[in-house]
Amino acid sequence: MIIVIKPDSKPEEVERLSQALEERGFHIHRSQGRDHLILGLIGDTKSIEESTIRSQHIVEKVIRVNEPYKKANRAFHPADSVYNIGGKQVGGDSLTVIAGPCSVESEDQILSIAEDVKKSGAKMLRGGAFKPRTSPYSFQGMGTNGLELLLHAKKLTGLPIVTEIMDLSQLPMFSEVDVIQVGARNSQNFTLLKELGRTKKPILLKRGMAMSLKELLMSAEYVMAGGNDNVILCERGIRTFETATRKTLDLSAIPVLKNKTHLPVIVDPTHATGLKWCVEAMSKAAVAAGADGLMIEVHNKPEEALCDGEQAITPEEFDGIMKKIARYAELEGKSL
Repeated sequence: MIIVIKPDSKPEEVERLSQALEERGFHIHRSQGRDHLILGLIGDTKSIEESTIRSQHIVEKVIRVNEPYKKANRAFHPADSVYNIGGKQVGGDSLTVIAGPCSVESEDQILSIAEDVKKSGAKMLRGGAFKPRTSPYSFQGMGTNGLELLLHAKKLTGLPIVTEIMDLSQLPMFSEVDVIQVGARNSQNFTLLKELGRTKKPILLKRGMAMSLKELLMSAEYVMAGGNDNVILCERGIRTFETATRKTLDLSAIPVLKNKTHLPVIVDPTHATGLKWCVEAMSKAAVAAGADGLMIEVHNKPEEALCDGEQAITPEEFDGIMKKIARYAELEGKSL
C-alpha cells in the first residue's frame, strides 16, 4: 500500500501517522519526491481499510500495490534511482559502460585492457576472478589472485571494478570490490541474496536464463529487504528455442522493467548473443530501448582467451562501438 502525503503537511503529523502504522506491525519505506512524500507500507495490508487512511487530513490518496515486490516497485519510489559508484554515475542521464575480459588471466592482460577501455570511455572495469563454468574441466578463474590483479588495475586506472561472487564464503574477499555481480546461475540463490542485502555495496543482479521479469524483481527485493537499496538489474539473454545465438536478448525487458521499477537497467549484449559481430547491433538497440548501461566483454587477444574468446571484441572494436553508441545515447538524453 502507498500513502501519498499532501504537500506542506507538518512533519510531526506525518510522524504520528507513521508511528501508528508501525505499531500495527508495518515497515514504512519513505520516498521524498519533488512535491510529495510517499509512505510505502511493507507487510500484509489486507486488514487496513483504505477509507480509514484517507480520512487523515494529511493524506492525499491511497494506492494498493498488488505486486509482491515493494521496495523495488516504482510505485513506492517514482523517481529513477541514481548511484554514485567510485565517482561514476549509474542511472539517470548517464549511460554507464562496463567493459573488460570474461576472466582475469594475467597482470599484463588485465592492465592492458583496463587502460584501453578507459581511453575509449568505459566507466567501470569488469573481469571474472571466480568463474562459473558449465564444464568442470574448463578454466575456473584465478580466484584470489585474480581479485588482487583487478584491484591493482583499479589503483592504476581509477576505474571501479565489477566482479562476480560465487558463494557466501567469498564475501570477505570482496571488501574492496566496488560492485558485486550476482550471475545468472545465482540469481535465485536466496541465501546469498539475503546476505548481500546486509552489505551496502552495489549489487549487479543478472537475470537468470529462464527467469521471468517478476522473478528478477523478487530477487532484487531479497537484497533490498535486507537494507541494501543499491541494486542494478542486468538483462543478459534468456534461453529460448532459438539456437542461432547463445541466448535470446530480451530487448522488451528494458522498457518493461523501466516501467515497473526505479532500479537502473543495463544490458549484456556479449553473453546474450555469444557472437562478437552481434555486440555492436545489440548495444545500439539496447541504448535505443532505454538501457542505463552496457556490459561488454573486451579482450586484447580473443584468439588466446581462456574463456569465451569467440564472443569478446578487441579494444579497437570496442573503441569503434563507443563512438557509435555515443550518438544513440545523445538521442536518448544520456551521455557517456
